[in-house]
Amino acid sequence: MRYFESIDALADCSGQHLGTSAWRTIDQTRIARFSEATDDHQWIHVDVERATHESPLGGPVAHGFLTLSLLPAMMQEVFDVAHVSTRINYGLDSLRFITPVAAGARIRADVTLADVSPRGAQRYLLRNRVVVEIENGDKPAAVADTLTLYIL
Repeated sequence: MRYFESIDALADCSGQHLGTSAWRTIDQTRIARFSEATDDHQWIHVDVERATHESPLGGPVAHGFLTLSLLPAMMQEVFDVAHVSTRINYGLDSLRFITPVAAGARIRADVTLADVSPRGAQRYLLRNRVVVEIENGDKPAAVADTLTLYIL
């Protein structure tokens, strides 16, 4: 993890690669729990037998939004900034789900800081390019330009 003593020290790294999170396993239990939490019970996610036999993907896959929902936790493993009281997910400038994440696969987040811009007194908007990699995969699971509001 990279640690920055101030928001200004982080801003000095605009355009730089900040690091990569640890691998996370996306097992069928996690997929089923996400399905329950979001009421998204599409068979390609939760019906293992049907997905194995009928899906062109060869088995069950994680919801794209499950992958997306893990970004804040994975990004917190990559870097931290001193004297920040609150971090608020502010949105996305862009998001693409490139490759489905098969049940049992491992993913991680590769984070590059695009920029830090002031947004009023003691508020800063961080833009990060996050590439969600699949272990041993040729293409990423997702690419997102995330926005996070930091309040000092």
